Amino acid sequence: MSTKLKLYLGRKVVDSLHKYTQLTPSELQPLIQVGNNKDDGQTVELNLPLNVLENQLGVTNINEILKIQPDDIIKKIQLIKDRANRKISFEIEKGIFMKDVMENCAFPDLNVKPKKLVVEYSSPNVAKPFHFGHLRSTIIGNFISNLNMFLKNQVTRLNYLGDWGTQFGFIKVGVEDLKYTPEVIRKDPIKILYRCYVHANKLADKDPSILEKAKAEFTKLENGSEEDLRHWKDYMTYTKEELETTYNRLGVVFDVYNYESDYSAKGIQDVLEVLRKKNVIRKDKDGKEVAVVNERKVSVVKSDNTTLYLTRDIAAAIDRFKTYGFDRMYYVVENGQNDHFYALKDILSKMDMPWVHRLVHVKFGRIRGMSSRQGSAVFLQDILDQCRDIMIRKQVESPTTKAPISDGQAADILGVSCVIVNDLKQRRQKDYDFDWDRVLQVQGDTGIKLQYTHCRLCSLEKNSGATPARDCIPQMLEEPEVLILLKELARFHDVLYRANEQLEAQILVNYLFRLCNQINKAFKTLRIKGTDPDVASQRLLLFITAREVLRNGMSILGLRPLDQM
Repeated sequence: MSTKLKLYLGRKVVDSLHKYTQLTPSELQPLIQVGNNKDDGQTVELNLPLNVLENQLGVTNINEILKIQPDDIIKKIQLIKDRANRKISFEIEKGIFMKDVMENCAFPDLNVKPKKLVVEYSSPNVAKPFHFGHLRSTIIGNFISNLNMFLKNQVTRLNYLGDWGTQFGFIKVGVEDLKYTPEVIRKDPIKILYRCYVHANKLADKDPSILEKAKAEFTKLENGSEEDLRHWKDYMTYTKEELETTYNRLGVVFDVYNYESDYSAKGIQDVLEVLRKKNVIRKDKDGKEVAVVNERKVSVVKSDNTTLYLTRDIAAAIDRFKTYGFDRMYYVVENGQNDHFYALKDILSKMDMPWVHRLVHVKFGRIRGMSSRQGSAVFLQDILDQCRDIMIRKQVESPTTKAPISDGQAADILGVSCVIVNDLKQRRQKDYDFDWDRVLQVQGDTGIKLQYTHCRLCSLEKNSGATPARDCIPQMLEEPEVLILLKELARFHDVLYRANEQLEAQILVNYLFRLCNQINKAFKTLRIKGTDPDVASQRLLLFITAREVLRNGMSILGLRPLDQM
């Protein structure tokens, strides 16, 4: 459904309130939602919730709205009170609703005031496995970015790679001890550098001097040692190239890569001076510089003058606001980092940064039981390979497979779809258990269900023998199943608003599963082959509209819709 019908109702409401309100129709528009009245295939209701009108928008003279006179669009207005809520219900002329949904629901005009957003997500640590905390961050952050792009906001997708800190002193020690050459590292950088990191840590367990050596190596980096920085930049380049191969499989792209090393001690002296000048940080007795956050001491600068993750995040936030002037910056990071972001916002507030309230920590729970089938350390690429291979086997075993199996591309897209949908159908902040069989099952609410329904709709247009109508003629679509499906399509608008308000992908995932169910019910009764050509054209237009909504919803989730499988 377009905004036009909702804005029409919004104007009617605002006009009815006369001088009693400063509200505009565009403010009311996102509140007006498709009703859940009985699906008799005949009645269309759009509802305006009274609790929001009264409690949030300060509208008290509800009776004035009830005086709106019926017209060619509004058939009836009534006040509905039930246990769940109180609402004003507008019964809408069915034909106008049907035509509006068919013509406008796939690409609704949703945004009156576009915002500037920065979304920081994924942010893996260089030289460590891309673990599933980073996978969740990647999937959720990509969804938030895609959704806001669809809503016509200006989005900067930012990947902040962890490439700094004492751990990289350990890597240098490990590289030297295992005698890896740059040529060997380049062939498989993430696994080799991780191997060096693990090796150096094992050495440190037996010999405490290894820790001091690692710290000294990192201090050299912080102080700008040209030779060390040159090697480190090579590691970054190799690692970024490998990460981008994995991101490409996930359908994820970034506008900007930032690195923790961008905010090394040498480069952020101005920020440190502000912290000292405003007495936000002070020297502790052991030489560290600390801030007091919620009556707790938090380290900001180590006693050897090297920085910490928090220090670099303070500098990064300031730099990003200067660069992007964002209305919101989302940090898509797991629940366990809540204290870190509390400290970050508290310190920025004490630095008198007026935009600190624009920073939002988008929290998410952990995945439990995630490992390869062999139970070894998890590298995302290996997990995706396993998903692809399992999907190839399922394609081989299926008698209905239409996509070519030889190159594995369709199987890879199906496997990735399963991983993404399995993650996004969970409530964002809850931990959940990973189950291979549940993720990759063919039946039930999975990524395969969404892909299969989309392929079926593509096949319908190709094989039906009908030509889709250019315009909707409601009188040719009288079956109850038509209006039931159209109401579900009309809710796409409402679902996107709610999903963005809560930053909750599960809302959209559940909607797409419901939409697939309604599409499959409509398939059974709304035949196209062997039907009057004009009726067939109208029905095909309906199914193409459903396909476009499904495709858009899948794309927002981060899926690549297949045409055949």
